[in-house]
Amino acid sequence: MRERVAALNARRAAAGLPVTGVYLGLHLGEVFYGNIGSPDRLDFTVVGPAVNEASRIAAMCRSVERDVLLSSAFAAAAREEDRARLVSVGRYALRGVARAQELFTLDRMRSGQ
Repeated sequence: MRERVAALNARRAAAGLPVTGVYLGLHLGEVFYGNIGSPDRLDFTVVGPAVNEASRIAAMCRSVERDVLLSSAFAAAAREEDRARLVSVGRYALRGVARAQELFTLDRMRSGQ
């Protein structure tokens, strides 16, 4: 993701166009998904507490100055060799989430980023 966004931004900057940034929040949990709406307008969407928590985690990216944040549930589900590339950024109270959550990011030194 980082490489592709950097390449896109380089092309856009060279063309005198605005560039962009990306924040990614990853969480693990059950969701409900499907088409919601009326016969005139259907939207495919995903809802549920896990979606809300992922959104809150992504919103924390700017505050902790990281472009990728993972929940403790996501980190725990990762393969052992992938967990070795994660580093804690601390525990945070997320709006609308009952308990404080330890968040992780990729260790750039171990992940080759």
